[in-house]
Amino acid sequence: MDYWIRIFLVLVASLWSAVLPANAQVNVTQEHNNLSRDGLFIDAAFTRSAAANLTRDLNFDGTVSGNVYAQPLYIEGGPNGPMMIAATESNNIYALDAVTGSIIWQRNVGVPVSSGLPCGNINPVGITGTPVVDLASRSLFFDALIDGPTKKHFIFSLNVDTGATNPGWPVDVNATATYNGIAFTSLVQEDRGGLALVNGIVYVCYSGYAGDCGVYHGWVVGVDINDPTNVHAWATTAIGGGIWGHGGVASDGTNMFVVTGNTFNTGGNWMGGEAIIRLQAGPTWTGQPTDYWVPINWFSLDNSDTDLGGVSATVIDVPGATPSQLVLALGKDGNAYLLNRNNLGGIAAPVAQANVGGINRGTSAVTYHTSQGTYFGFHNDAGAIAAWRITATSPPTTVNAWTISQNGRGSPWVTSTDGTNNVIVWVAGVAGDQRLHGYDGDTGVVIYAGGGANELMSGTRQWNTGMVARGRIYFGADNKVYAFRVPGAPTPTPTPTATAIFTPTPTATATPTPTPAASPTATATATASPTPTPTPSATPTPCTAPAAPSAQAATNVTFSSFTVHWNSISGATGYRLDVSTTNHFTTYVPGYRDLDVGNVTSYPVTGLSAHTTYYYRVRAYNGCATSHNSNVKNVKTLSCKPAAPSAQNATDVTSSSYTAHWSNVSGAIDYRLDVSTSNTFATYVTGYQDLSVGNVTSYPVTGLSAHTTYYYRLRAYNGCATSSNSSVKSVQTSP
Repeated sequence: MDYWIRIFLVLVASLWSAVLPANAQVNVTQEHNNLSRDGLFIDAAFTRSAAANLTRDLNFDGTVSGNVYAQPLYIEGGPNGPMMIAATESNNIYALDAVTGSIIWQRNVGVPVSSGLPCGNINPVGITGTPVVDLASRSLFFDALIDGPTKKHFIFSLNVDTGATNPGWPVDVNATATYNGIAFTSLVQEDRGGLALVNGIVYVCYSGYAGDCGVYHGWVVGVDINDPTNVHAWATTAIGGGIWGHGGVASDGTNMFVVTGNTFNTGGNWMGGEAIIRLQAGPTWTGQPTDYWVPINWFSLDNSDTDLGGVSATVIDVPGATPSQLVLALGKDGNAYLLNRNNLGGIAAPVAQANVGGINRGTSAVTYHTSQGTYFGFHNDAGAIAAWRITATSPPTTVNAWTISQNGRGSPWVTSTDGTNNVIVWVAGVAGDQRLHGYDGDTGVVIYAGGGANELMSGTRQWNTGMVARGRIYFGADNKVYAFRVPGAPTPTPTPTATAIFTPTPTATATPTPTPAASPTATATATASPTPTPTPSATPTPCTAPAAPSAQAATNVTFSSFTVHWNSISGATGYRLDVSTTNHFTTYVPGYRDLDVGNVTSYPVTGLSAHTTYYYRVRAYNGCATSHNSNVKNVKTLSCKPAAPSAQNATDVTSSSYTAHWSNVSGAIDYRLDVSTSNTFATYVTGYQDLSVGNVTSYPVTGLSAHTTYYYRLRAYNGCATSSNSSVKSVQTSP
């Protein structure tokens, strides 16, 4: 009897697996599709030949209002049929028809922040991190920064089918998130990374703003989706340590992984920065070396603003390797680091490390398997997309598979027809050529080269990534979601039965949770959430980004300052300025990264080093969108030591006085005068040795003897150094 039952079950399972591809729901509920943040989308329509003929669906509307940094989501199984979710920096959330791009529902949850932040490179700031959906409860979760007398982050939960706010939400993060006496302050915290939903808790991570202003920390805040008053948090103890990567929180299905950036004022004592952190449910953190990894040179990375946490964590399994359950970090130092995620190891050497070239920051990596092995891929700031293969050895090592020149700064994603075949690595040339590009996962051979005139996008934003569902790629940009489709792609249709079976891709073996030691653990402050009252509103008018300004030549150049100039842009309400000592802007002059200078067309740049070349660029903004960068201009500050003046003939000669004259020196703020009766200046006339005469080019010399020859010389001073002596002039007083 049991034998025949087993045979029957096998047959049923086989028949179901044959029907599943056609009838099963397709849902993209989170950043990079899976908790591992692998970025893998399995879609049988994406063969290499089909992908090579990808075209934009010109009938897809996709109009939204606001700048888009968040990946779109795709949800089936609801009463409105297949829909695509988009979030914008104007604090607008949309559910769009997945076929037509028309609006199913739209919500504005509050006024975004367009001024008053201490620094940053996003304007306005509203919803930045990619939302997450819980299919079982049909709930959508996201973080929004809302303006007001106190600017605050709120974590929202909406009904994904209607847009209505779920009871008990939103959660006021300022009021509820604390960790070991550290209070969360929204004014200096930014949510760049995607949200994660793990075992009934939604996790949101936070960095600071570009420019590292204020007393911020790296934070992970967890909210129980069934009881939003139950809030836990973890934060870096040191100032700084932001979690900057677009992928945000990764997970193996049990534990959470984040990567932190540089910290400040540590005195060489590690306090949470430059690390891979493994968190347990809550989040809680044991503080044990099994639950953090820090490079040995972390203090040097701190001091050079070389964040380890430029790219979010990626969970990787490598069959045949020892260890095989890994986590990946990519740093601004150009290195890839692989760690044993079951025992991170504390401050120590990693399992594997390789210089993969270029600075890596702000983006998400991908990982995938083919018949050739296991790979990770990424896009760096050096203008390249690359894939590296991880060897199935003990310990594993990394080998470069391919590297292709590709501009922009987008996060890649991957398609495969079945999980291992027809693997294509995709990336958008965000803030570059603004086109999609596809590459063979094993070789890097170009599969899709961007298409024609119809496939050109506009307003794409750095770090963003695409999403794949039902033979289509969706990509969010300013005021628009674009849809692309392969030939013969099926039209998304509602699934007959709304059986929401959501299976993320955690690693094969759950990670054991160490017994907490007597080290800091998260503190939950279960206070009632002050609830703003967002109401449904009419669809806003799309905001158009202003044109990019044109940077012009600097003026008023001194050894420590200059004035930058640019043209006026119609409709702009202000401008943002970057100043760097590199023409690629890999670093910034302190205080001059995305500096809001107001609605002006020139600005003084001060506090600079002498005899140094600086580069500057500007962007215009109009209150709801920011332009692309201007052209780059350079200027060299003057040498610290000014030129020597030239002494000129005296005038107004009497028996007891004369007026000395000299030439003007550029940048001088004072001149120093010597007067002597010796042309070697062995002695000086009383009161006339190195006399500061001010920023003038003549000076009366008095109290002299009659019929006597005097000699004088000058030096210029510019606030930094004093010049060499001028030429010497002589004058004889009258009898």
